Amino acid sequence: MKNKMFSLINIIGLSVGITVCLMIYLFIINELSTDSFHEQGKNIYRVTRTIISDGQKKKVSYLSGPYGPALLNDFKDEIVRSVRVNPTNNLISIGTNGFNEKKVIDVDTDFFQLFTFPLLRGDKVTALKDPHSVVLTETTAKKYFGGVDNAMDKTIMVDKTLPLRVTGIMKDVPSNSHMDFDLVIPIANSGYAKSTAWINHGLYVYIQTKPGVSQQSLESRLPGFMEKHVGAEMRKYGFHFGLVLTPLKDAYFADTLDDSKHGSRTVVYIFLSIAVLILLIACINFMNLSTIRAAERSKEVGLRKVLGALRQDLIWQFIGESILLTLISCIISIGLLLLAMPWYNSLLGYSLTVSWNTTPVYLFLLGIILIVGFLAGSYPAFILSVFSPVQALKGRLQLGKGGSTFREALVVIQFCITVFLIISMVVITKQMNYIKNKQLGYNAPQSVIVRIDNNDIYNHRDLFKKILEGQNNVQGVSLMSGEPGGFFDGHTFDVEGHSGKQQLHTEFADLDYAKTLGLKIVAGRDLSYDFPTDSTQSVLINQKAASELGWTPQQAIGKWIENQERDTARRHIVGVVADFNFQSLRENIEPLVISPGQDNRLALIKLAPGNIQAGVESIGKAYAKAASVYPFEYTFLDDNFGKTYKKDLQQQSILSVFAALAIFVASLGLFGLASFTATKRFKEIGIRKVLGSSVQGVVVLLSKGLLKPVIIATCLAMPIGYYCMYKWLQNFAYKTPLSWWVFVVAAVGTFGIALATVCVKAVQAALANPVKSLRSE
Repeated sequence: MKNKMFSLINIIGLSVGITVCLMIYLFIINELSTDSFHEQGKNIYRVTRTIISDGQKKKVSYLSGPYGPALLNDFKDEIVRSVRVNPTNNLISIGTNGFNEKKVIDVDTDFFQLFTFPLLRGDKVTALKDPHSVVLTETTAKKYFGGVDNAMDKTIMVDKTLPLRVTGIMKDVPSNSHMDFDLVIPIANSGYAKSTAWINHGLYVYIQTKPGVSQQSLESRLPGFMEKHVGAEMRKYGFHFGLVLTPLKDAYFADTLDDSKHGSRTVVYIFLSIAVLILLIACINFMNLSTIRAAERSKEVGLRKVLGALRQDLIWQFIGESILLTLISCIISIGLLLLAMPWYNSLLGYSLTVSWNTTPVYLFLLGIILIVGFLAGSYPAFILSVFSPVQALKGRLQLGKGGSTFREALVVIQFCITVFLIISMVVITKQMNYIKNKQLGYNAPQSVIVRIDNNDIYNHRDLFKKILEGQNNVQGVSLMSGEPGGFFDGHTFDVEGHSGKQQLHTEFADLDYAKTLGLKIVAGRDLSYDFPTDSTQSVLINQKAASELGWTPQQAIGKWIENQERDTARRHIVGVVADFNFQSLRENIEPLVISPGQDNRLALIKLAPGNIQAGVESIGKAYAKAASVYPFEYTFLDDNFGKTYKKDLQQQSILSVFAALAIFVASLGLFGLASFTATKRFKEIGIRKVLGSSVQGVVVLLSKGLLKPVIIATCLAMPIGYYCMYKWLQNFAYKTPLSWWVFVVAAVGTFGIALATVCVKAVQAALANPVKSLRSE
């Protein structure tokens, strides 16, 4: 209470630092605990397929239906159970109400015996025994029937054809699960249950091994399994598949191609580093401000020593004060955390499963109180406790040049961290804007995507397209297998002039694909209805495919290729399109074959300029005529940016907030130092003003000593920031350059903030009436 400003600066700085630490701690615990709640977790593995693509070994989690039963049959002594999980979506009807559910899984009957998803109602052993049963999550049961008790034994209709009885209600899937679903249906209702095709990949296979069975010993036998069941087909089509086991605890962080939830250990480490850095800035504030107050407290220390206080007594006194301030800051930080959690959950896109009101969090807070209390209070305590009582009581105590150098070093560390965070924030923002505005080689604006994800619209897709082509506000429609920026199948081709099999990405689409996307034809011609054989005998390729196959675009025209998995006859290349980014910008442009085919998974509709809303309404009416039982849903093609780079955008937002907090806490400490300097040199300023010094001269005098460590910090942080951001940009095939102005912005911004902070106090001191300071005694 006696030193309100210093106490306030310390408490605010520590409160902000501890709040950030708590937020990041909850995130890290949530990430690292993913799938840890399954009772059999240590014996559960996801079976993962390995493929050789572009000379690199990649892992894909998708398998076909026969894998699960075959693994259980061939490894009876090692595997307890095998469960297939097929993510899908269905129209769910309850009376006259319909819901297009995107989070449905078809599973084998012992799903709830393998995974620990607790049932609130029903029995985990029998809940899925009947093929006409379904298990709902608690939230879904409330949505359909108003409550858990009302839902049991009720009937729902799937796709208007399949009645299912509710035989179980489970707790909602926690956010720290790599699986996310709302309804669980027996896989007996799926085509995968009866499928004998080993290369029709689209579901996940999980196995539970017997205790004592090692991952390595089981994996060593998988090549023989693959040779037995898939060897002939692999040789026929030129595939090179293998199988490995991914422990359940690693599935979330695994670098595999699939649609399940994935996290990044790199992001976890980045968040952890930010938490430590911001807390370090707050601790530096405390140490700096406590040390510069040492001279003011010298008489108190001298008097205590004269009255018999030992050195260790004084050390514990000042560390105790530090711990007390940290305790007060922790209490405030809990309040700040409660206020920030709704925003934080919204930013993360899910609710954290770990509550702040738990024993681990309290232990974490206790650790912070002790660590920060000792860290922030130890240096001032040791400095103050060694004062000579005689010198202290005479008021002749000086902190010396060493103390000043140490304080400057701490300020350098503070602002080095701040400049680094600003550079990171600017580069990430610049990269995201670069990706968002990059010319992708196709026309994304005003393009609407409608999923062909149910039997109703699939069976009437040609009608849907015909109705749309008759609309004035529709410029073009194309049915295709993959949208730009999404996933594209890889297929094996025989190619004219090449003896080996060629792996090429494939887009199955109708003849309007290139026209609707606005692709440029660089050689030959586009696919056209004017040539009746185009639908069965022709393809387009991109420039990259022509180059990889050893041709110029002109040389490629007329060459034949044959899809070993789909085609029964050769097709000829009639045109070459300019390269376009059909995948994420994390990937380089790869060879692509555009082949007319019936694997239609979506419709891409190009709207005419003008009233976009009217165009969307026209699509909705056409959809209602073609698929009357399903609700109309759509997305815009250019909205894919937010979906594809969701995690990067989250990192950008969070880093921006944390960088701003780091600047705030560092500036708070600099303001405290400026206040102390102005107070300490109060009389000197008065004398200088009497002798003719200007306000500007006094401001420069007070500012230059405090701003020197900021300049040093900026020079140190720039190469560190360059190195780290260069490494981060390597995650993208297409990246913004590390321009010189990024570092200038960071340097000027940091220096400007520091200058403004110092000048507030310096100007106040320079404008003070010198008479007050000179007659103070």
